[in-house]
Amino acid sequence: MKILQTVSLEDVRVFAPIGFYEEEQLLGNEFLVQASVSFDAGDDDYENLDKTVNYEILYQIIQKVMTPKRKLLESAAHEILKAIHLYFSFAQSIDVSIKKLNPPFGGDSAHSKVSVRYSQPNSGLVI
Repeated sequence: MKILQTVSLEDVRVFAPIGFYEEEQLLGNEFLVQASVSFDAGDDDYENLDKTVNYEILYQIIQKVMTPKRKLLESAAHEILKAIHLYFSFAQSIDVSIKKLNPPFGGDSAHSKVSVRYSQPNSGLVI
């Protein structure tokens, strides 16, 4: 039996200098980041950290990528996805999304969101 396991971090709150406008890069913005990694869990030893995705590593990747100034969330989302894939090459799918909680267009309850997905070719994963 093949078991697909998913390890996720949800709503990682990050304050970062990301935004198209210079003022956003100076003042910073608040973001919520999601990262989800699915992989074949195998059929034994579910207590071995080396056979799973360590969510502490996911957190470190998110923090590292979100730290530098940048204009677009898209570049951060792609960089997070690529870093996760590099570290966890056995992943069959990776989903990353970033929400900007207060985009500067005057809406009080609106947020913007960018999402990217990697799916291993012919992984048999049904999406």
